[in-house]
Amino acid sequence: MLINNFIQMQIIEKESAASVNWQLNGSFVLNPELRQKALEVLDQTPFPTTKTEAWKYTRVAKIKNSTLSVQENPLTVNGNFGLEENSIQYVFVNGHFSAELSSKSYPEGLKIEALSHMEATEAAVLGTAVPLDGEVFSAINTAYATDGLYVHVSAKMQIEPTIEIIQINTNKNILSNLRHVLVAEAFAEVRFVQRSISVDGSENFTNVISEIRVGKNAKLIIDKLQEEDASCFQISTELVSQEQDSNFTINTVTLNGTLVRNNLTIEVDGQNCETHLNGAYILNGNQHVDNHTIVDHKVANCESNELYKGVIDGKATAVFNGKVFVRKDAQKINAFQSNANVLLSDDATINSKPELEIYADDVKCSHGSTTGQLDEEAVFYLRARGLSEASARQLMVGAFVEDVLQKIENESVTNRIHFILKERFNWVIE
Repeated sequence: MLINNFIQMQIIEKESAASVNWQLNGSFVLNPELRQKALEVLDQTPFPTTKTEAWKYTRVAKIKNSTLSVQENPLTVNGNFGLEENSIQYVFVNGHFSAELSSKSYPEGLKIEALSHMEATEAAVLGTAVPLDGEVFSAINTAYATDGLYVHVSAKMQIEPTIEIIQINTNKNILSNLRHVLVAEAFAEVRFVQRSISVDGSENFTNVISEIRVGKNAKLIIDKLQEEDASCFQISTELVSQEQDSNFTINTVTLNGTLVRNNLTIEVDGQNCETHLNGAYILNGNQHVDNHTIVDHKVANCESNELYKGVIDGKATAVFNGKVFVRKDAQKINAFQSNANVLLSDDATINSKPELEIYADDVKCSHGSTTGQLDEEAVFYLRARGLSEASARQLMVGAFVEDVLQKIENESVTNRIHFILKERFNWVIE
């Protein structure tokens, strides 16, 4: 027995997340005690494999085996990366805040600051709400976060300009760990755009966690665009808590990246909340995109709506795993979940698993998943009216995914999406 335990300990030590061949030197922003706890988790925890239920269809060996390094000193790039002229822009390059590329002013009463510029006593209390046990990538982020954005919207404030969080990677084999903390107090309203892009960057890994609190009667919207280089990895995690009468919306659009994983967990802690999750992923080549969502209804009289649509071409693969919990005391819940996919090639793959776990008896809940190919009769119908085959297929695919894009209210975001679809797929969506 002692020998078996020793062998098991040796295997864990060999395969632990702490054993990767990464250069992890630098200055890190979260408090030392929390970082030490994260390091202990990494010492004891292996990377997830396909035997790990939550990662059954997503292989992270390419990330694990990459030779990554943390950039120790801030680096700047040239250009204007905002989508809106009058937005509040905070730019991070390879995990570091870029003052040169970021806005210099913002509305009075709004506290917004890079974590690396915060007082040590303020930064010391951040990050404790993120679970670490068994969560390798969360532990990596906690241990090695180099920067991030802290936003605190005071009660009753309505922030008119959009706040753009722009995450840029450049160079090669760079690991960027960013930690964002977004807080909207009671009756506040705020809108974010969160973009991940590459500027002459390849084979980089962006690992970002956003802690989000939506106060009583507050409204918070996030439009998230993932458009990094086709060789880059990204794992993005949002941990959201909603208080009474609040409204939270997140629109996630994945347009590029070799492996992208989105972890979205929403805890609905107050009554009369609205929660909206929308997602679109348009994939080709050998891309892999995995959307994992959890909506946890803990109290009564709330509503959640979830709509994810994917268009998958080439040898690309997609995963959707959405789970809705309705707790015992959470009566009169309306929860709707839908995932629909179109496969454009015989080699494209989707693994879809929408789930409901209901412990209350007075609820209206539904979930569904559909996967198919384009309707050839509809293609023939459009061709009979003068369209080429390529135009007919593009029109049908565009109409399919536009159902999600129409839920994005920010015109500058939809314009950017349409530009990328035209540039990358030669789609024109009217």
